[in-house]
Amino acid sequence: MLHSMTSEPEQQIGPVGEPDGFGRLWTPHRIAYIQGEGKPTGPGADDGCPFCAAPGKSDEDALIVARGEHVFAILNLYPYNGGHMMVLPYRHVADYTDLDDAETVELADFTKRAMTALRAASGAHGFNIGMNQGAVAGAGIAAHLHQHIVPRWGGDTNFMPVVGHTKVLPQLLADTRTALAKAWPTA
Repeated sequence: MLHSMTSEPEQQIGPVGEPDGFGRLWTPHRIAYIQGEGKPTGPGADDGCPFCAAPGKSDEDALIVARGEHVFAILNLYPYNGGHMMVLPYRHVADYTDLDDAETVELADFTKRAMTALRAASGAHGFNIGMNQGAVAGAGIAAHLHQHIVPRWGGDTNFMPVVGHTKVLPQLLADTRTALAKAWPTA
């Protein structure tokens, strides 16, 4: 249960059953991410790469927003903000320099389309766009290149992420995928 910043919190039961003054937001679905579940162990889908496996599923099941010839756009399962998308090549490559010219061009085009769709579907005011190249640079799945497109809005950093270290997402991922797929520009 969340409490306002000005009221006294009710007595809560702590994680081991002892009463304390803290309210908690439990996010048990994130333990898979924290423990590294689903991270690839080798060069492709057969070795556990979720990005290689995604194109073999339906768009709805994989949270794919759009498919191109060389790349596709997918929602991040562990988003920084609502609508957090990634653009990635179908081909299992780890480094930006491994992309061929056609993949590089389509990755850039899909990044522009993702921005357009996010503006149309959610009124995003700005974006954080980037790649983390390698595990030491923060890549959660370093073996398969992916570019993040994170929509931002004025005032989207409030007490929840700053004090509570928690993001509040106002929409289910499946609903976000549907809205973005409808807003995806075709040309």
